[in-house]
Amino acid sequence: MRVLLDTHVILWAVSGDTSLPSRYRTALEDLANDIYISAVSEWEIAIKRSAGKLDLPATFFETLDTAEYVSLSVTRHHARAVQYLQPIHKDPFDRLLIAQAQCEGLTLATVDTDIRKYDVPIL
Repeated sequence: MRVLLDTHVILWAVSGDTSLPSRYRTALEDLANDIYISAVSEWEIAIKRSAGKLDLPATFFETLDTAEYVSLSVTRHHARAVQYLQPIHKDPFDRLLIAQAQCEGLTLATVDTDIRKYDVPIL
């Protein structure tokens, strides 16, 4: 399975937070799965961290870099696909993650109930 992690799932996974659902933990540990992290999520984390909305260790991104995740860049195809999404979700980061999952045929790991309203596979 090819799984794209939503930002909160990344934060929970890296920090070992117990909020991470067990089915997500199982998917992350399954070596047969390709786990993707989007540049969108890293951008969101960097913005929130610099604004003081996230208290993360100084080594957070280094820890993320050592994990066996596949990096997903943002393409203009992804950016343009956002225009076709229904205006259910207002968060631009999440809208771009949805578009990326749709464009790349990825299953999205999220607990966001608004994302579940889109035509995108959810773990």
